[in-house]
Amino acid sequence: MTRIAIATCSVLPHLDPDDTPLVGALSARGIDAVPAVWDDESIDWSAFDAVVVRSTWDYAPRRDEFVAWAEKAGRVLNSAAVIAWNTDKRYLKELEDHGVPVIPTLWLDPSQNLSSQAIHTRLPAQGDFVIKPVVSAGAKDTGRYQPGEAHSRGLAIQHAKNLLATGRQVMVQPYVRSVDTAGETGLVFIDGQFSHAVRKNALLTGPHRPTQGLYKQEEMSRFEASPAQLEVAQRALAVAAEAVPGQEPNLYARVDLVTGDDGAPMVIEVELTEPSLFFGLGKGSLDRFADAVAARVAATA
Repeated sequence: MTRIAIATCSVLPHLDPDDTPLVGALSARGIDAVPAVWDDESIDWSAFDAVVVRSTWDYAPRRDEFVAWAEKAGRVLNSAAVIAWNTDKRYLKELEDHGVPVIPTLWLDPSQNLSSQAIHTRLPAQGDFVIKPVVSAGAKDTGRYQPGEAHSRGLAIQHAKNLLATGRQVMVQPYVRSVDTAGETGLVFIDGQFSHAVRKNALLTGPHRPTQGLYKQEEMSRFEASPAQLEVAQRALAVAAEAVPGQEPNLYARVDLVTGDDGAPMVIEVELTEPSLFFGLGKGSLDRFADAVAARVAATA
């Protein structure tokens, strides 16, 4: 019997509830799917025909370790090269350079040794803004701030300083106001084909505060993506494919979009590493995913 690992983290050793049905769906296709914690040193990854990355949501503080694991774990889906590119949000620069609409971003580098005053002068003078590290997951270490309110701006400066002091690159982005009313839209792709879309309510209501657990809780619902949203998502994925040449097509992807002041969609993230795919909100998506995994494994059997 073909045997694959479904990579997860130690907090979710039996997988996230959305991914749990994968085990049965793959079993029905003759595949023994085993949840496996990515940093469990007792696991022999060579014993698996493939490793499907899913709920590895604790990787952000140890990103280099996570990428090194992916490079050594055999046939990883999505590939280690894709994971290395996608786990650092500076990939947004590449999307922007290729004409894909993204949220305008200011990048702060710890090597600049920025003082509080230097950070202050770089932060937006108008409009709420967001501070987050370039390596993050689940909106952790992320906060929303008000430029005209002295206390909020002071918290923003301290947030940025704390991240920079730990050697982390920092992103500063304007807060897109439509998120408060329309939320974010996530377009899910399986084996390169659009599968379904979901709508996520606003997560950021104020300054950064320590998050309990792996991620901030999301309120999700089904959504019908517009042609404009689908077109932007496909353009973003085309750039991602060019950025990491020589790889097989991605098994899965999720492109998260917001709506700009002009009503046009913009990319907030391209999720190729460990995105929730919300099988429960996409009719037939679990079977499509299981079929795609089975086809990949069969092709190399």
